[in-house]
Amino acid sequence: MDRFWLVVLTAASCASSHAATCDGIAVLKLKDTTILTAVVVGAGEFAPSSAAPTSPIVTPYRILPAFCRVTGILKPSADSNIQFEVWMPATDWNGKLQGVGNGGFAGSIQYGPMAGALGQNYAVVNSDTGHTGSDATWALGHPEKLIDYGYRAVHETTVLAKKIVVAFYGNGPRRSYFSSCSNGGRQALMEAQRYPADYDGIIAGAPANDFTHLVSGFAWNTNALMLDPASYIPPAKIKAMADATVASCDARDGVADGVIDDPTRCHFDPSVLLCKAEENNSCLTAPQVAALKKIYSGPITSKGRRIFPGYLPGGEMGAFSWSGWITGAAPGRGAQFSFATQFFMNMVFGDPKWDFKTFNVDKDVWTADKKVAKILNSVDPDLSAFRARGGKLILWHGWSDPAIAAERTIQYFQAVQHKMGSKKTSEFVRLYMVPGLQHCAGGPGPNMFGAAPGTSQPDPNSDMSAAIERWVDTGTVPDSIVAVKRASDFDPASKLLRTRPLCPYPQVARYQGSGSTDDAANFSCEIPSYAKRK
Repeated sequence: MDRFWLVVLTAASCASSHAATCDGIAVLKLKDTTILTAVVVGAGEFAPSSAAPTSPIVTPYRILPAFCRVTGILKPSADSNIQFEVWMPATDWNGKLQGVGNGGFAGSIQYGPMAGALGQNYAVVNSDTGHTGSDATWALGHPEKLIDYGYRAVHETTVLAKKIVVAFYGNGPRRSYFSSCSNGGRQALMEAQRYPADYDGIIAGAPANDFTHLVSGFAWNTNALMLDPASYIPPAKIKAMADATVASCDARDGVADGVIDDPTRCHFDPSVLLCKAEENNSCLTAPQVAALKKIYSGPITSKGRRIFPGYLPGGEMGAFSWSGWITGAAPGRGAQFSFATQFFMNMVFGDPKWDFKTFNVDKDVWTADKKVAKILNSVDPDLSAFRARGGKLILWHGWSDPAIAAERTIQYFQAVQHKMGSKKTSEFVRLYMVPGLQHCAGGPGPNMFGAAPGTSQPDPNSDMSAAIERWVDTGTVPDSIVAVKRASDFDPASKLLRTRPLCPYPQVARYQGSGSTDDAANFSCEIPSYAKRK
């Protein structure tokens, strides 16, 4: 008898002894896989190895239940080295698997999201996608590692996790879900497109799915700000930009609350910020105005073809703001500069001396597409296989995202509608645009819409994961989802300031004219007149 199935049968017969069964996972012989450890972690005993025992970072882990922690290495190619972890509740497993994604260039296990899923009694899987470190130097001269990062690692570890779950519990997950944001949103859509059988429900937040064009846009913005030193916009001026956009467009939605609900309707002209006298932090110079216009427009070829949407007015200030992503604390310090240089150096040109000043939007975007688009981009609108097996997909994106322009997710949603038809698309895909949300978190608007850590019974009306599970299990189509704004964007237990419904696109939340504008109950979801005319 195959040794794997012998262990599976043993696990099933020993279901009452999780500790022994967890230890037994270590002897599994799975293709291309080395199990390094399989141990039971006691309730509240886990902490990331990099964190000091007294660090606040450790606090959320103290509420975790006991679980079987499996670590290992997966090598689907000769140059692969995918480190993975599978966590399984020792008791009260909910019968489901949760896949967790990675941001940026990946390179580490995502313990925070894993802990969140485990706290809800999911079995959970994540990997470093085949390399360590937060930059992209690992990709230089390693095409197989690029494939692991692009799509193979998530799929292979998902398949592997299901086998480990069977060995531990005696049966596989009855449902499997994947939820992540940014590059994790790209991974989510890659799963729906390439491997539709992996997950029953997928949530893709702010997806970096048009990866080659997105990072080309980063290079465009970098050049707009840095080719001419006079064009650079220092962080001290971002507040003036934020104030001007809010003053111009905030009240267009009928509520003056510091949030531009639909910034595509905000036709803000950066020229209003032009310094009339001596330069100061409340105005922009002519070169800075020109740079800002380029950032709002997005990258455009010499023939006028738009490569990627530009950034939208609103949300320039905040924890995940322009100063972190676009301008940086100083020239060359922003996240976009880092991503652009790392991408073109290591993934496109294979030249660690590549200089951002040489970026040519006509030539270099074409080169990037030719070399790595098939590996990194998850833009295929044909989701027929995912739909046919009953899969459900929720897309979401913050309107104030300073990393991934929000309109690109709308474009992808519309491409799916065009490919599959609006009626069929509505049967398995929903899109939620989030006013005032920055990149995956933070921002001036209500920006939390998931279960708080440690909440065993989350409010189904304010939890996107609960919404997709109802959709998968009972066919209940998601309607509006209540988002909340708290005093701290990093503390889900902090004071509640505002609630607002998130509406299925193209619907928007409209104030009904009475009651507090901070209460979601006083809003309804409506299709705006300008959407009806399209």
